[in-house]
Amino acid sequence: MSRIGKKAVPVPSGVTANLEGQTLKAKGPKGALQLVLPDDVVVKMEQGSVKVDPRNETKRARSMWGTSRTLVSNLFTGVTKGFEQKLEIVGVGYRAAVQGKNLQIALGFSHDVVYPIPEGIAIVTPKPTEVVISGIDKQKVGQVAAEIRAFRPPEPYKGKGVKYAGEYIFRKEGKKK
Repeated sequence: MSRIGKKAVPVPSGVTANLEGQTLKAKGPKGALQLVLPDDVVVKMEQGSVKVDPRNETKRARSMWGTSRTLVSNLFTGVTKGFEQKLEIVGVGYRAAVQGKNLQIALGFSHDVVYPIPEGIAIVTPKPTEVVISGIDKQKVGQVAAEIRAFRPPEPYKGKGVKYAGEYIFRKEGKKK
């Protein structure tokens, strides 16, 4: 049984939500998002909140129950507060800078990596070794962060590369004489 799925998601103040079939649309101060929920769950609007229930007792329906409830919650959080992901760049000469609609990152390759910033995502570099990705869609923010990290993931010997803020890098000992 899903524990999180049993809780209804309250619609925050300042957000308008409407349900059309399996599509939930939310509009708030940060923007508008929509979510198409799977057919395995039943979605209802009740007294200023959204309730998600499984359609039947199959394993997939019970799996999608909690997932769908969390997606609805993230939808409301996105249009009210938004999401943010921080990346840290570690290494001598490794740096990042936003130039127009591109993120230019020097990661020790022969040329700088130029990453075009997708629509709906804002990237800022407060320091040359720090990249802050923000937006209203949690999935998109996480995907952009993962793509930037994939250019040079942190290596285990010196820890050089692009890592999430707060990520622990398992360090290895170098070879001995």
